[in-house]
Amino acid sequence: MRFPTQISGYTGSLVVNNHRHLYSKPCSLSLSLGSNKKQVKMNHTENSNGSIHSVNGGGFELKLDELRQLMGKVDGDPLRIVGVGAGAWGSVFTAMLQEAYGSLREKVLIRIWRRPGRMVDKVTAQHLFEVINSREDVLRRLIRRCAYLKYVEARLGDRVLHADEILKDGFCLNMIDTPLCPLKVVTNLQEAVWDADIVINGLPSTETREVFEEISKYWKERITVPVIISLAKGVEAELGTEPRIITPTLMINRATGVPIENILYLGGPNIASEIYNKEYANARICGAEKWRKPLAKFLRQPHFIVWDNGDLVTHEVMGGLKNVYAIGAGMVAALTNESATSKSVYFAHCTSEMIFITHLLAKDPEKLAGPLLADTYVTLLKGRNAWYGQKLAKGELSLEMGDSIKGKGMIQGISAVKAFYELLSLSSLNVLNPEENKHVALVELCPILKMLYRILITRESPVEAILQALRDETMNDPRDRIEIAQSHVFYRPSLLGQKP
Repeated sequence: MRFPTQISGYTGSLVVNNHRHLYSKPCSLSLSLGSNKKQVKMNHTENSNGSIHSVNGGGFELKLDELRQLMGKVDGDPLRIVGVGAGAWGSVFTAMLQEAYGSLREKVLIRIWRRPGRMVDKVTAQHLFEVINSREDVLRRLIRRCAYLKYVEARLGDRVLHADEILKDGFCLNMIDTPLCPLKVVTNLQEAVWDADIVINGLPSTETREVFEEISKYWKERITVPVIISLAKGVEAELGTEPRIITPTLMINRATGVPIENILYLGGPNIASEIYNKEYANARICGAEKWRKPLAKFLRQPHFIVWDNGDLVTHEVMGGLKNVYAIGAGMVAALTNESATSKSVYFAHCTSEMIFITHLLAKDPEKLAGPLLADTYVTLLKGRNAWYGQKLAKGELSLEMGDSIKGKGMIQGISAVKAFYELLSLSSLNVLNPEENKHVALVELCPILKMLYRILITRESPVEAILQALRDETMNDPRDRIEIAQSHVFYRPSLLGQKP
């Protein structure tokens, strides 16, 4: 690697990995790739919001016009969409909107907020440099934007990069291997949200309450009510005289006063990197009919099909529960050397516990099918919580490292284990166990949840104990647990602050 002998303004010469990169302003470049020299002249005017992608026909513009009309937007007043939180899924979701609608800059402004100051360590910077040089399209884009040199300097250790800085170029710190399109990044929360029409909550559930309480300060003088789409999957438990489970949409409602009718949840079998690489996927957006149907249409893309559903409670609770059981799924996979039989037995028991718990919170919960089942399946198979369980079982991670893991972000299943266990342990929620003909705590009917709590929270059992819970000879047929739950007597509407 040779560093350039002369760099002046936007003009210079770089030789990296035997590739010479010439760039000047305006962004004309000459690339020598391997033995084949390609002269490429580029006079490209980027959109002010950073998008270099064109809209795929007029279909997207028509959908945008329909949503603008519903939200009362007039000519000259762009629809303002803001992603809050720049984890993998939040960044990908915002980038998908940017690619679809970003070129319509007179009609829509798409931005993403993330906290400033997060430094990129040298190892990550070196890996990022390798990713850039392995992707000709990304390399060309950075040179065209006169943004390549800083990655060379970071690779050499001569410069420190920051997470918000690289996100502008399309690199999410939690997903370095999947470059995104350039994004308009805002690090001032007030600037990002004060006039937003649509807010995408891409925060972990553990951070949602705090950030939206801050956001509420900037919305006190608002006349219009924003629409919020929450991607967060996790829960909190309140264990007072009136115990409740608090989902992210309820956190947002409480923090901001935005009516629950304007807060929706979107979930489905979505692995962020695969979705951005246009693997076919589907999802459901759940909430009030006024918004869920037009938003489903607006969000739908050829590779990302979005349906609408009215059962917000079941989908959001399941979104939190799947992370709980995904940790156990990763443990089972690692401890049994990926035994298909063991994993399928685990799947049968954990889904029955999930159904059992959702019947506690919803009178007629949506059946575990379609995107709801698929979301559970893919999370148990490949999500970050399953990855975490595998690493714990292999001894490559320890509980002392906490629930925020470098390169992966927040492992939300850990806090959800604690929340659900503590809620289901309350004596006020005891139910009759037909097998023993006596009242027991609900958690006693959820042996996998109980063992995950002993492993992850109290740490009184080793990781291997998950197999003991799974292979307990006294364990009943999963169907028995579901039959208990299907009694309407079991339903506790107060746990979500609802009336019977």
